[in-house]
Amino acid sequence: MLKNILGRIYALYALLLFACTMLIVFIPIWIGSFFHPRTASRIFLAIGRIWMKVYMPLIGCPVFRKGTEHFAPGETYVVVCNHNALIDVPVTTSKIPGDNKTLAKASMGKIPLFGVLYRIGGILVDRSSEASRKQSVVEMKHALSLGLHILLYPEGTRNRTAEPLKAFYDGAFALAIDAQTPIIPSLLFNTKKILPPDKTFFAWPYPIHYHFLEPIPTKGMTRDDIPALKEKVYKLMVDYYVQNQQ
Repeated sequence: MLKNILGRIYALYALLLFACTMLIVFIPIWIGSFFHPRTASRIFLAIGRIWMKVYMPLIGCPVFRKGTEHFAPGETYVVVCNHNALIDVPVTTSKIPGDNKTLAKASMGKIPLFGVLYRIGGILVDRSSEASRKQSVVEMKHALSLGLHILLYPEGTRNRTAEPLKAFYDGAFALAIDAQTPIIPSLLFNTKKILPPDKTFFAWPYPIHYHFLEPIPTKGMTRDDIPALKEKVYKLMVDYYVQNQQ
């Protein structure tokens, strides 16, 4: 019972601190959004990285990275990552080396103030709309052409199960093959412990580890190769997660 009480107090502290620090970074990010898309992304990420570098240790969740050397200078990647909690998005976006954009739910873009940042830093999609899904693919390919990495969560939604990973959707792998862009599998550890899926308004501080695996080339692949590529990446990520989760 004591942990439940403390976890809710901590969750309130983390939420209020997030809101307060967001108000500080909101205006410069919003002003930066009026520049060229590539410049706007750089401004967003530069400020966002400072924001998360301050915020995450203040809530007792410092982030440690491994495998950043797999990002070759001048190369663009489709980065795929497991997805366990809401905190995954700011952590991954700020900690991927280089400029990047992520695919995000259109509904998140409707949240006051936070939604503005979400729209600037991400590519919004309404999954219930075929037109929106097609447009998001066009925008992701355009972002790759500008030299931006694309971050995708192939599980589609947060993993609320006891399994290491949920089944993957095809989207990330179709994008990588269509754009002939290498895939970098990545894994987050401990975010499900910070925000347990079976608890409401509860959080607990843990250090976060974000690991990047070696790139997987897609040159010469066609859409017929999607199932094999998806299975290969899934197995690599599951095996790595199981071996390193402690």
